[in-house]
Amino acid sequence: MKLDVLALMIFAHALADYPLQGDFLARAKNHTAPICGVPWYHALAAHCTIHGGFVGIITGSLALGLAEFVIHAATDYAKCSGRISYNTDQAIHIGCKVVWASILVI
Repeated sequence: MKLDVLALMIFAHALADYPLQGDFLARAKNHTAPICGVPWYHALAAHCTIHGGFVGIITGSLALGLAEFVIHAATDYAKCSGRISYNTDQAIHIGCKVVWASILVI
């Protein structure tokens, strides 16, 4: 596993999930309680694009960036649906970073 890449992805995750998400995206991406006039899927896609972009830039892999986008979207959708908890959501996100860093050494 590339520990330097993993550390950067975890840092980027914290940055993207907290200050770069903010209250607007956190509320707007929730399909169960959408903000009037804001399509929830636009907000969710924007949030996941930030995450996927960070992974792609840090790993140098478009494929891993796209994988992050898709899995992050599915995970956040499940969290907003009440199917998984906040802690499970975060565990999946960090687990993905471990997988991406592991793939880089294969």
